Amino acid sequence: MLHMLLLAPTTQKELVGIVGGHNAPKGKWPWQVSLKVYNYHSSAWEHICGGSLIHPQWVLTAAHCVYHRNDDPSSYRILAGDIYLYGDQKLLSVKQIIVHPDYVSFHLGVDVALLKLAEPVDCTDNVKPIKLPSSNLEESEKDQCWVTGWGTVLGYQWLPPPFRLQEVSVQVVKNSVCEELYHNATWHFFKDRRLILDDMLCAGNVGRGTCYGDSGGPLVCKDSDSWNLVGVVSWGYHCGWAIVPSVFARVHTYVPWIQKHIHSSS
Repeated sequence: MLHMLLLAPTTQKELVGIVGGHNAPKGKWPWQVSLKVYNYHSSAWEHICGGSLIHPQWVLTAAHCVYHRNDDPSSYRILAGDIYLYGDQKLLSVKQIIVHPDYVSFHLGVDVALLKLAEPVDCTDNVKPIKLPSSNLEESEKDQCWVTGWGTVLGYQWLPPPFRLQEVSVQVVKNSVCEELYHNATWHFFKDRRLILDDMLCAGNVGRGTCYGDSGGPLVCKDSDSWNLVGVVSWGYHCGWAIVPSVFARVHTYVPWIQKHIHSSS
């Protein structure tokens, strides 16, 4: 579910994929997971959002991916270690859902939630946690960054079978520039409102970015030889056009909150 900014604020949840991407190699993004809910019409667990494995027993995703703050954790499953969305796969059970207490709506920021798995995963070449950024990390337009996910590849054109994970390189955009781009794209309908908040991060190029199906998934940037999780896919505007960057929850803002919950439960 990637929320799209329309001409007025909306709380409607929509399934949200990667625009301008290509097939991801197996094992390249071992922290990528799929968050699934059960569809009784198709009698199957269906993908609704992405997420990132940040610890053998914890997944970070977007708060708007969780339907209700007090949802039963057993109504969700996690797919880890596979680049294909469906098949004869073992899904992981969720034990606990923690939505950030300050979250109200995606456009007000704080769009982060933690999912605790029932059991820690066994780390392999295809399943590994991603490193959290330091609290003083400064993202730059020069950073080598990628976003990954499953879902629509252009507007409402769904990712075709076999539903393979997509990847695309994107460029970080300064918040001030992103703010101006969004106001221009919305014909200054929100001229009296700040759209890109301090806990948000923008990234994307013309024809490259996130779309329906990517929410909660990772934006990662490389620092020396290691990847850092710098963003959680949150919202955007007309992803099929890709005329403005995608908007992410800025992870380093929430590292203390994340670590508090992980350490308190260990």
